[in-house]
Amino acid sequence: MQRRSFLALTVPAVLAACGADNKWASDDSLRRARYVSNEPPSITLLTVIGIPRGEGGHSALMINGSQRVIFDPAGSWEHPSIPERHDVLYGITPNFKNFYIDYHARETYWVAEDTILVSPQVAEAAIRAAEQRGPTNKSFCAVSTGQVLRRVPGFEAAPTGFNPVKLRRWFLTLPGVTSKRHMDGDPANNHNVLLRQKSGEIRGYGTDGQLHTQ
Repeated sequence: MQRRSFLALTVPAVLAACGADNKWASDDSLRRARYVSNEPPSITLLTVIGIPRGEGGHSALMINGSQRVIFDPAGSWEHPSIPERHDVLYGITPNFKNFYIDYHARETYWVAEDTILVSPQVAEAAIRAAEQRGPTNKSFCAVSTGQVLRRVPGFEAAPTGFNPVKLRRWFLTLPGVTSKRHMDGDPANNHNVLLRQKSGEIRGYGTDGQLHTQ
């Protein structure tokens, strides 16, 4: 009887933890936020990696095509100026890109930014695949990222397992990938970083590469 009661209590909790966010920003908010970069079309795999063990904490894609978006499956970063539909974040200016990275990089995690240049057609295929993926259940970020990549020409062999590091290892085998490593000494609990971004206290990064606050 006690075991049955325990299961009854835990199953809803498990289901809640696995639930996907169903955010759907309006067409108008997407139009207003749209950002077109002058950088070449590209697909960037963003991987959050634990310190010091090197385990994978999160996978996401930044896609630069007719506009720049981030596919952030089951992600927790948000900003009042960034509209989201399911797991696609729109309006990713250089400033908001740095906001996103700063939120994830802290004393217990670093962020790998691995980029490959693609044709405009491939970049658009990646954006469409991300938009059509739908919301992702918690802990399925690497699965969804791999599934989106598999629908993009040239990326069909992407793994679709739960390990962000394994996905990154495969991505690094692609020809022409360039990599950046982002590290930050922020405390492990990054809740304060998100609050500072939302309040507007953090303006973002200047041309000197340093984070500036108001």
